[in-house]
Amino acid sequence: MHWIDLSIFGLYMVAMLAVGFYFMKRNKNTEDYFVGGRKMGSWHIGLSVVATDVGGGFSIGLGGLGFTMGLAGSWMLFTGLIGAWLAAVVLIPKVFKLSAKHRFYTFPEIFRHFYGKEVAILAGIISAIGYLGFTSSQILAGAKLASASFVALDMTTALIVMGVITVVYTVMGGLKAVIYTDTIQWILLISGLIFIGIPLSYFALGGYKTIVQTIPAEFFNMGNVSWQTIVNWAVTIIPIWFVGMTLYQRIYASNSEKQARKAWFIAGIFEWPLMAFMGVLLGLFSRVALQEGLFEYLGYTSLSDIDPEMGLPLLLRTILPVGLMGLMMSAYFSAIMSTADSCLMASSGNVLTDIVQRLVKLPTGKRILHLSQLLTLIIGILALLLATTMQNVLELMLYSYAFMVSGLFVPLLAALYTRNPNHVAAFTAMLLGGGTTITLIVGNWNLPLGLDANIFGITISALSYLVVSQISSTRRLSVG
Repeated sequence: MHWIDLSIFGLYMVAMLAVGFYFMKRNKNTEDYFVGGRKMGSWHIGLSVVATDVGGGFSIGLGGLGFTMGLAGSWMLFTGLIGAWLAAVVLIPKVFKLSAKHRFYTFPEIFRHFYGKEVAILAGIISAIGYLGFTSSQILAGAKLASASFVALDMTTALIVMGVITVVYTVMGGLKAVIYTDTIQWILLISGLIFIGIPLSYFALGGYKTIVQTIPAEFFNMGNVSWQTIVNWAVTIIPIWFVGMTLYQRIYASNSEKQARKAWFIAGIFEWPLMAFMGVLLGLFSRVALQEGLFEYLGYTSLSDIDPEMGLPLLLRTILPVGLMGLMMSAYFSAIMSTADSCLMASSGNVLTDIVQRLVKLPTGKRILHLSQLLTLIIGILALLLATTMQNVLELMLYSYAFMVSGLFVPLLAALYTRNPNHVAAFTAMLLGGGTTITLIVGNWNLPLGLDANIFGITISALSYLVVSQISSTRRLSVG
């Protein structure tokens, strides 16, 4: 890569560190560090939410969907719109009132409020492991993108650079730094796609006529997706808006319930249609580029030669001129970092508030703030080490995340929307629901109708909660 592109990318990285240092001087306590002082406005929160949700994985993943199925891949983020708006209407009003009254910092504190210490600790462990794996996967994704873009940068060095920068500015600045940099990063990504990636790709490929003639007509058909795929996306993505620790931190950080709900509506619109169609469109363009022979100089000559998710980075590398390449890479790295930093803060918050604080007495004031920073640093180092030593880190992340969604979703609904939440039923549902999903994934079972393992995990979680709570209720009545 040209030195101009390297300079642009380097300046971007330095700017992220400067933001972290700025907020390090202004954080006074853990309320500032973990929930932004509870004074954040709707636009900063909304852009941070969408930047975290549509981070490196979704940005590159959408390109892969566009490459394999065309515009219909955008339906994946339509489920994100549904999840965001549904959470704004039915979740935030309840959660914000609880947070304002009890000064919550993390998602599992809701479980402690309704179910007690043991359930909350288990929820904290599940969430912390999931977000540790997610942080590691984002660092690894950024390193792979960097090593592919910068010829002189080997994989190990790329991992260290990505890991150090992400960890350091998150440790220094806390959630305020994360939210404000997420705003910058999201604006940078959207601007890069609208003004650089899409128009330059379009003209480099020869315009509408070439694109339409090169790929099958179904790639422009919004119905080019099976109902099973839609259901799997919905079951995987919609519950995330109810159990994601990164999202709860932003609810708590909002300065009012109204601002929090507005932020979620903003996030939904940015997910679909805006980001959804831009992502799959660039993926579709990358397929056209491959079939037109633009990647032959890199050794890719047919569909069987290429990982669909690599099409988008290869397209940008091929068609972007000096200077714009640096800007576009900064945009994509911003998407990856906006997810990595949020997940690192989530895991750190889980460990401190939901595990350590429930087992030992912690200091107050500046001392606990420094402890928070130390824990964030330690978890960040673990995530970096995981990324450098494990090639299957993505699998680890998916298993942990599946366990979190299928284990925690049903107990959360029971806590918020039933009269007598049962702690034994919740504990059982968490173990059986998450355990079912992991068993099905690891065993690589051939599931009916091609449905996702999460569907069966959530079903088992719901059934186990109902059965155990009914047994407990019957016993209480018989004793009475």
